[in-house]
Amino acid sequence: MTRPNIVFVMSDDHAAHSISAYGSRVNTTPHMDRLAREGARMDAVYCTNSICTPSRASILTGTYSHINRAPSIYSEFDYRVRTFPEVLQERGYQTALYGKWHLGHTEVSRPRGFDDWRIYPGQGDYIDPVMSGPEGEETFEGYATDIVTRQSLDFLERRDPERPFCLLVHHKAPHRPWIPHPRYEGMYEAGTIPEPETMWDEHTMRAQVVREVAMQLDDLRPTDYKDELPAELEGDAEEARRARSAWKYQRYMRDYLRCVQAVDDSVGEILDHLDETGLAENTIVIYTSDQGFFLGDHGWFDKRLMLDESLTMPMLVRWPAQIAAGTRLSDIVSNVDFAATLLEAAGEDPGSLPDQQGRSFLRQLRGQQVPDWLQAVYYRYWEHDDPEHHAPAHYGVRTPTHKYIRYYNDGLGTPGSSDRIMPVEDELYDLVADPREMTNVAADPAYAEVLEELKALTAELQEQYGDAPYEGPDTPRLEWPTA
Repeated sequence: MTRPNIVFVMSDDHAAHSISAYGSRVNTTPHMDRLAREGARMDAVYCTNSICTPSRASILTGTYSHINRAPSIYSEFDYRVRTFPEVLQERGYQTALYGKWHLGHTEVSRPRGFDDWRIYPGQGDYIDPVMSGPEGEETFEGYATDIVTRQSLDFLERRDPERPFCLLVHHKAPHRPWIPHPRYEGMYEAGTIPEPETMWDEHTMRAQVVREVAMQLDDLRPTDYKDELPAELEGDAEEARRARSAWKYQRYMRDYLRCVQAVDDSVGEILDHLDETGLAENTIVIYTSDQGFFLGDHGWFDKRLMLDESLTMPMLVRWPAQIAAGTRLSDIVSNVDFAATLLEAAGEDPGSLPDQQGRSFLRQLRGQQVPDWLQAVYYRYWEHDDPEHHAPAHYGVRTPTHKYIRYYNDGLGTPGSSDRIMPVEDELYDLVADPREMTNVAADPAYAEVLEELKALTAELQEQYGDAPYEGPDTPRLEWPTA
């Protein structure tokens, strides 16, 4: 069989519940919906560390953060861990990457395994972004999403038609600060966007460290929205805070959704090009995001935590030659599984990545049942002391029916309170009875057996992946490579 082409489109911080194919109540995404209609919608895809750099490193390498040495946004990806584009390039694929990299910007951490690439330094800018490539830096005039789309289409037009290609289209959008293109003015106006059911969650049953995270809607900064805060919404009273949160939600979401719209249009342009050039049938097109995002859910924005809005990644896959239109997949997979799947689809042994820890879900995409597939994902968020969001380090496991989270609070206390030692805290959610994750049942005697089972499963997966559990302040930290 002719090896397939691959177009891997990834946005940043795009929550699945702001895609209409996933039932969004707040916006419509017709081109992403087309992918779902003509291919597969995956309904249980989870990141293993919900933050940009770690997720991107896991996607490229098929490894957990302690293997690729990129556990936080403050770390650089370990260039010694091989990536799936490197393997494909060695096997004759034409490879290219345009857009967000966010895995380091030094000589040793620049993209490898690509015939052509242009990346933003750090997060990049929405307007007139600077991009680095093999020949140095250049400023590109225009809107970031449009620029990356144009670069990607240019690669498709000048490629060698005799060889397969792997194209990574990595959009900055809809990452904060949310700056939409002016052409979307008038869409999703403030005051028209439905609030999520859990927006006024009071968090009374959650772990103490979770109640203290600085990701409340009222924590949004003036630079995050372009409207001026009305004077009547200022003040510390509870009534003013709630009204201010509702006001900020509307403006944050307005601009976020407008940024998403540009990404959806980009997907449409790429699909149209593949159709027009006769490439669609044997081209795998994937749309995903590096993690989920809180869209006012539980009163939060941002990600990091293990609740589903943050944990869940959208994943839509079209490959007409192999995937039946309208396929729906409910098996649990993670971003660590992407590399193995793409390598197998390209006719390569997933073992070509010697460190990779993922499983190929190609059989499921082709419509096969896999009875022995482990329906669980192990998660670990490493940042103990993020200075802005105050999100606590934690690990745990999600199954189709339950979720266990341990906040191991390693004696550092919370940011700004170094003299306060925080105890270990557990959360347990019954996802069947409580799909919105509102009620922590870790202390409920009726769930004692389930709690012990999930603790045991967490320990089993930690051993399987080689990720040591936290055992106290004397536990050694990872030693990052210096060269």
